[in-house]
Amino acid sequence: MTDLSMRVAPVAAPVRQQVAEVLRGAITSGRFAPGQRLVEKDLCELTGVSRASVREALRQLESEGLIETLPNRGPLVSRLSPQDAASIYQVRGALEALAAQLFAAHATDQQIAELEATVRVLDQAYKAHDVDRIVQAKRRFYDVLLQGSGNSMIGSILSTMNARITMLRRVSLSSPKRAPASIREIRAVLNAIKKRDPQAAYEASLHHIQQAAKVALASLASEG
Repeated sequence: MTDLSMRVAPVAAPVRQQVAEVLRGAITSGRFAPGQRLVEKDLCELTGVSRASVREALRQLESEGLIETLPNRGPLVSRLSPQDAASIYQVRGALEALAAQLFAAHATDQQIAELEATVRVLDQAYKAHDVDRIVQAKRRFYDVLLQGSGNSMIGSILSTMNARITMLRRVSLSSPKRAPASIREIRAVLNAIKKRDPQAAYEASLHHIQQAAKVALASLASEG
């Protein structure tokens, strides 16, 4: 069950970092909707921290593209335009396809087994029709894929888009027809990797992102 509490726990990490993580999760999960105003006083009450910490966290999220500040209105949750989404999918497709290609060429047998285990977890999440579990399982799949690619720059670049990728993933998963196709596409990536076929892994990964993009972009266009 998703934890709906936004209280920040007193742990060693800087408070700003904790608040940013909490607010980021509220945005990517849809608790804070696109276009919604974020009132500092309300956020202080929700998180139990000072206004200074909230402001620092908001500035960090603004740098990630999750928040925009408008004159006379203050901070708002950013709306992803179809153009922004298309750009994100283009970059994501190229980088994740490269990661799959490198993984197929260089990953150890143990890393391939670990990737296969994440696909089993993902499959169960899809069967349960649990979007939160699907998002978490997809994140784990890509964590393993990126680590096994051997190219740390791919993950570093994608990390700047992670929150927006999660938002778009939820948009694409909002289509009931998307789930069966998505898991088939992921299995195709895994099968190519297990065959140690870098080109097939590249193409399967790129196809997966392109199909997700079609669904998400159609949904965003209809909202506009």
